[in-house]
Amino acid sequence: MQTRNTRGRGVATAMMIALCAPAGGAAWAQDRKPSPVVVDPDGTVHAPAMSVPVSSLLSPEGKAYMAEHLRQMQQPELLAQKDGVPIFMEPYLARQRVLFPHDRRDTKIGGVHVYDYTPKGGVAPENRNRVLINLHGGGFMGCFQGCGELESLPLTSLGRVRVVAVDYRQGPEHRFPAASEDVAAVYRELLKTYPAKNIGVYGCSAGGMLTGMSVAWFQAQGLPRPGAIGIFCAGATLSSSGFGGDADFFTGPLGDARPPAPWPPVRPASDKSGMPYLAGASLKDPLVSPTASDAVLRQFPPTLLITGTRGFELSSTVYTHTQLVRLGVEADLHVWEGLFHGFFYNADVPESRQAYDVMLKFFDKHLGR
Repeated sequence: MQTRNTRGRGVATAMMIALCAPAGGAAWAQDRKPSPVVVDPDGTVHAPAMSVPVSSLLSPEGKAYMAEHLRQMQQPELLAQKDGVPIFMEPYLARQRVLFPHDRRDTKIGGVHVYDYTPKGGVAPENRNRVLINLHGGGFMGCFQGCGELESLPLTSLGRVRVVAVDYRQGPEHRFPAASEDVAAVYRELLKTYPAKNIGVYGCSAGGMLTGMSVAWFQAQGLPRPGAIGIFCAGATLSSSGFGGDADFFTGPLGDARPPAPWPPVRPASDKSGMPYLAGASLKDPLVSPTASDAVLRQFPPTLLITGTRGFELSSTVYTHTQLVRLGVEADLHVWEGLFHGFFYNADVPESRQAYDVMLKFFDKHLGR
């Protein structure tokens, strides 16, 4: 019986090999044309030009949104900011203001300018002792009103929770650690009303970076860690040409219709960022790149990371999640197929609604009551 089983397995294996092998065997191998992909001895891959359609796995709305975004990114006039709102974001902002009823107070907390949001009808009873701090995107170069509002309105309205959007200092007028200092000032003031375990901090892009930087800064200042954080559209790493990793080279064209980082680099390898806000700061400083220190990263609170497969932060987000898990930090990673950096600003796309739901459930699970 054992012999027959062994013989059967051998026949099955042979059949699989025959089915998988190309017709013609050795003749096929001789006639095969050289691959257009060239691989250097160091592993650098030179790929030919190729056409990449929008992902077949996106919703119909997501496909249209992706195509629209790529076209918009090729129109420089739409990238200009007017009163802190990039022009291409204006329709998204107008739509969110209709979809997400809210009240906004223009005020200061801890001496720092903020927008203080609450939902129409008031904060839910279960959230009365909770608050979220939003750190807006914009490359540390603006976008407070636009990005801050787009990141705050869905959560305050859908989650029925207070959200404080911080107008932190940015470049080129200000330099690191000005933004971290501003976040700490707001956080320190809110600690007078809320326990640290009831405070969540989150942001997208530069705001996602600043979320990680702020947690590291809190540690350095002896402040208690918040209950949970959200690093969205970002990671806790940086490179001289982006966030670092593979995504520096392949997601720029696919997600934002812009050229990838050049290779070989046009300038010598450096531990400096090209962002004006970080001029003079070292990317090896854990107060800038928290993944540079296991001791710092190990003390992070529960962390939610969100990105898209076409986001230029993709590699950094995945790497940051890996390091947090390695160090025993509770961390959730959610990657949306076929979408780009900061995709959830458009509230009419199903994938954006999914992201809001993930954010709110994460904070509800991990913040104290």
